[in-house]
Amino acid sequence: MIERDSRDRIVLLVEDAEDARLFMRLALEQLGYIVFEAEDGEKALAVAERVRPAIILMDLSLPIMDGLTATQKIRATEGMNEVPIVAVTAHQGTDFREGAKDAGFDAYVTKPIDIDSLDELMKGLLTS
Repeated sequence: MIERDSRDRIVLLVEDAEDARLFMRLALEQLGYIVFEAEDGEKALAVAERVRPAIILMDLSLPIMDGLTATQKIRATEGMNEVPIVAVTAHQGTDFREGAKDAGFDAYVTKPIDIDSLDELMKGLLTS
């Protein structure tokens, strides 16, 4: 069981590329986060409902269910509409940013990820 004080450190990392997921998980764990993983949008929904993360890092291009659809479904889940969701993607175009905003993402970061910048962003979202 996760201690109540640790709840604000729970991250759901949704990334289909295994190497990128491993890198991010290890980096986030070194920063003190408790990381749960999903490799597609459908699994992200199931994990989010089960663990109720404090924040979600979501790739946009995912198999089975893309990150935009998964975010919309998470936002529609009772008790999950206030959880910060960060788009983490290689897509840099304005149309992708606007689509992410429309889907309910709180922030948008592009790969390659600067972990220190991501940590600052996450801390800001978790305290707002």
